[in-house]
Amino acid sequence: MKRIKQHFYILLLLVAATFTTACGNTTDKSDTTATSGVSTDSDTPASDISAASVEEVPEYSGEPYIEINDNEPEFTEEELDTNSYESYSELDTLGRCGTATACVGTDLMPTEERGSIGQVKPSGWHTVKYNGLVDGNYLYNRCHLIGYQLTGENANEENLITGTRYLNVEGMLPFENEIADYVSETDNHVLYRVTPIYESENLVASGVQMEAKSLEDNGKGVTFNVYCYNAQPGIEIDYATGESHKTDTAAESKETNKSETPKETTKDTYIINKNTHKFHKPDCSSVKDMKPKNKKEFTGSRDELINQDMDPCDRCRP
Repeated sequence: MKRIKQHFYILLLLVAATFTTACGNTTDKSDTTATSGVSTDSDTPASDISAASVEEVPEYSGEPYIEINDNEPEFTEEELDTNSYESYSELDTLGRCGTATACVGTDLMPTEERGSIGQVKPSGWHTVKYNGLVDGNYLYNRCHLIGYQLTGENANEENLITGTRYLNVEGMLPFENEIADYVSETDNHVLYRVTPIYESENLVASGVQMEAKSLEDNGKGVTFNVYCYNAQPGIEIDYATGESHKTDTAAESKETNKSETPKETTKDTYIINKNTHKFHKPDCSSVKDMKPKNKKEFTGSRDELINQDMDPCDRCRP
């Protein structure tokens, strides 16, 4: 009888040990899964997640931008609020900018002269010149996601990406001017969102998605949803690092033009708007509308102004 009881107690102990081990393994597996899930989410840059809202776009083929979603922005009803504000994403683990959003009103627009932004080095930044091949010679600009003329944000590292001169002037600037002109003329608000799109862990964005909608008139004044290419004709860019080189076609063209007489740098007179940081021809219609305190005359070359991060007027194209 004693032996039977001993065997019974041993059996109970074995069952209890097996049950405890099984429970322990189940708990460990659950904890591992949860930790792994959190780790995966936190390691995914916010800028990659935001790219999911953009439909597949074709490769750059000569046009600075294309329309997305039939040119209709993808704002939710909750976002269509006419209170002015601006919001910028924190830099991700690679130091890259994320989405920037603003409800642009006249109360956000700058009242002071724009300062220097040379101290900011966005992800993938390189100071490189292609004389005669790029407007202003410098390949890259520090591109504001939300233009300075709209919110007065200047040397904000969460609002500056490494962008080509072509992206800055041919792609983004016309749309920024459209918003600025509309808001200034109507005193209405425009909801505006700019999302830099990165492939994988590239340091330089392939392009930016720009969405805007005027609020008080439900988009009658301003409506667009476009993708602007971060490209530069004649230059091939390694978006992973920001390094670049001339394309074979550009190199051949440069070689052909070597025998031509070098063009002398001419000095001309321009009118600078200290508020918008744009320069104009003296007879430009925008100069007439400029406030005296914002007007400044400059005599020198166009390249000098561009190298000082000045933007040419989209109307008179100086």
